[in-house]
Amino acid sequence: MSGTIAPADEAGIARAVAEATAPVAIEGSGTTLGMLRPVQAARTISTRNLTGITLHRPQELVIAARAGTPLPEIEAALAEHDQVLIAEPPDLRGLLGTADRPPPTIGGLVAANLSGPRRIAGTALRDNVLGLRFVNGTGEVLRAGGRVHKNVTGLDLCKLLAGSHGTLGIITEVTLKVAPAAERTATLVVPVDGTAAGVSVLSAGLTSPYGVTGAALVTEGLEAAGIAGPAALLRLEDVASSVAYRTGRLRAALPGVSRILEGEESRAAWRAIRDATALAPAEGEAVWRLSLRPSAAHAAAAALRAAFPARLLLDWGGGLVWVSGPATEAAHRVVMAAASGGTFTLFRAPDALRAALPVIPEEPAALARLSARVKASLDPAGRLNPGRMRAGL
Repeated sequence: MSGTIAPADEAGIARAVAEATAPVAIEGSGTTLGMLRPVQAARTISTRNLTGITLHRPQELVIAARAGTPLPEIEAALAEHDQVLIAEPPDLRGLLGTADRPPPTIGGLVAANLSGPRRIAGTALRDNVLGLRFVNGTGEVLRAGGRVHKNVTGLDLCKLLAGSHGTLGIITEVTLKVAPAAERTATLVVPVDGTAAGVSVLSAGLTSPYGVTGAALVTEGLEAAGIAGPAALLRLEDVASSVAYRTGRLRAALPGVSRILEGEESRAAWRAIRDATALAPAEGEAVWRLSLRPSAAHAAAAALRAAFPARLLLDWGGGLVWVSGPATEAAHRVVMAAASGGTFTLFRAPDALRAALPVIPEEPAALARLSARVKASLDPAGRLNPGRMRAGL
């Protein structure tokens, strides 16, 4: 059989996997299909019909939802209680060329371990996962973790599934810890004359005592917000009185602040950074994400710009570098070299390029052997998203 099936419940997912006799592709809403390597499978199992919030205990800062629940639905439910997802997961449809797809699902975001600007102030999305339900490669329904903050049992398995891109199991339900929403947000904008100066400003903000929760360097793409770039952006969030005080103190400590974005203007700028829409890749371009030491960001940016007309967006204080450029093997090799000492991910490229080249760094031999054992334990027949991350995995 071929095509896509979207069971209405977890039992249907388990049955579909148990009855599979050949590799299957796994997807939620399909927003990240162009990321990493293309999966060669005649049949796709989608979790898009596994929807709905199954638990929300605002007083305990916990929410649980089925894997196919759209991100906006979860954000809206949390907003009713003045709460947010801690890791600020992004909606990358614009970046990945899947704007015609429905919004990302919570299961897909966890499976890809996608975190936004607030990553620098808290934790990655995988660190906010309290529990998971998932179907392994033999069709068994398994549970890891729980629904309370003090639960320890199974958290390692939660972290294995988060970021495994559907290669170890199909996530069917996620339980997450959440946080109170900030009463006020403000963003200081500091025009700079280059990457080195921009990263220096971000570092000064992050090492200050003023609790910066967003630190990005925008080179272009935020003109609609009145930010021509290059400019360093530093965000403060908290109760109104605290933000007012810390904004004044940080502005006094940083020479060159040109303006301060408040309220919705600030939130809109950070949504653009979160979703990397400021990068604005052209049709047919490739998109990479590098994770580096912030001190290495300037050298990496210089190497990339010297090799091809790279468009850049830096987040996480310079520790995360988004790059768009020509979808060629030569450009990819330059990105791999620029990521030396860190890591890289190919987020968008034509299928032929994604299939021919490493889309993430190769693992050290010892770690590769461990990964293979984990894969053999959870998906012994190798049916789930084969080759998604690396050939054979």
